[in-house]
Amino acid sequence: MTVITRFAPSPTGYLHVGGARTALFSWLYARKTQGEFVLRIEDTDRERSTEASVQAILDGMSWLGLDHDRGPIYQTDRFDRYNEVIQQLLEEGKAYRCYHSQAELDDMREQQKARGDKPRYDGSCRNLAEYPEDQPHVIRFRNPIEGSVYIDDLVRGQIEISNSELDDLIIARTDGTPTYNFTVVVDDWDMGITHVIRGDDHINNTPKQINILRALGAEVPKYAHVPMILGDDGKRLSKRHGAVGVMQYRDDGYLPQALLNYLVRLGWSHGDQEIFNVDEMIELFSLEGINRAPSAFNTEKLNWLNQHYMKTLPTSEVAQHLDWHLKEQGIEVSDKSVLEVLIPLFSERCETLKQLASQMRYMFEDVSEFNANAAKKHLKVSAAAPLKLLKEKMQSLNEWSAENIESAIEQTMTELEIGMGKIGMPLRVAITGAGQSPAMNILCSVLGKGICNQRIELALEFIEQRRLQSEQR
Repeated sequence: MTVITRFAPSPTGYLHVGGARTALFSWLYARKTQGEFVLRIEDTDRERSTEASVQAILDGMSWLGLDHDRGPIYQTDRFDRYNEVIQQLLEEGKAYRCYHSQAELDDMREQQKARGDKPRYDGSCRNLAEYPEDQPHVIRFRNPIEGSVYIDDLVRGQIEISNSELDDLIIARTDGTPTYNFTVVVDDWDMGITHVIRGDDHINNTPKQINILRALGAEVPKYAHVPMILGDDGKRLSKRHGAVGVMQYRDDGYLPQALLNYLVRLGWSHGDQEIFNVDEMIELFSLEGINRAPSAFNTEKLNWLNQHYMKTLPTSEVAQHLDWHLKEQGIEVSDKSVLEVLIPLFSERCETLKQLASQMRYMFEDVSEFNANAAKKHLKVSAAAPLKLLKEKMQSLNEWSAENIESAIEQTMTELEIGMGKIGMPLRVAITGAGQSPAMNILCSVLGKGICNQRIELALEFIEQRRLQSEQR
């Protein structure tokens, strides 16, 4: 048997992290078993489904690298098939027309509540003498009355639901459109889905879907219901309650490798291992390794993982993602190889690519002003002589390299008999405009002789103005 899994989001919003984790687990299981992964867009809710949401789902899946073997398949393209199966169930007496209005159903449920009964449809249209087609009606599935539905859940274990707990669910609305629980069944059947991996908020739907599958004589897939993700407040994380979309994580500066690694460990484990590349995920993933308890989202851990990947992935790969963030901040980098030099220098101080792009802005923009505190502390009158001498030595270099720049700094310290703080910090403020940065000799080597000369000259002018102002007081 070929394993076939599916991810079937509704395009009523962005791809949220809970959905992304479900997609990841389904994708991993298909890849591990050398099976197929199907992407299905469940867009029958025409009022809430949007093209923008569909694109957000496709963009999120693409960014995470979760490729599909079939799809995207849209439910709205399959209405003829759903109508065909509904007609089959009607003809076989496994479905029937129900003529109750919404007001009558509401009254029925209120009376049941008053008696202390479970609110549900009472089945009063199950055995009518006639079922006229020209009266307003819905179509209901004739659910078995006796027995139970047994689910051998691959995460939660054995689950039993008595058929007496299930009512005759609506499979087609008054306007003829099919309902969620019905379209899912027909799709899973037609697409040969063997394993349904989804959130445990669907557990109540599963027995209903199994009964429809059996009524159709279809093979029942195996089910694995994954516990929900909780937020920091302990409440369930969902797109209806402010959960962040996958593409927002990209916008906030996270690498897809970091988010994938974080999501796979959010409810699944392989011993104490924390770091997994995609190949390791595929090799080690198992449905048995999924935890039964909900998992709490921890942004600090995601940040730690993101920094790890910024520091350990090939710099060329990180540079591609960083370049996107630089462009978002209005910075165009013509020579992308420069980013590969800078990433190892700056990633020690940053947790996200957004921070990384912001931290290295001065490498690509003019420094027209200095941080007030840094300038006050380090661009003093006493810094003028060291900066002038260093500027002369740097300008006289025949080969502009990090090693030679470092040598020029050391020679300046020796000749003036000063420590690194007396020249290193003024140089740092002059070149970067601020008081913190990676190694100055490397930054200067990347910036080039001309730019370094201009920035040191600007700092010397600042110091001179400060001297004059001091004398005027």
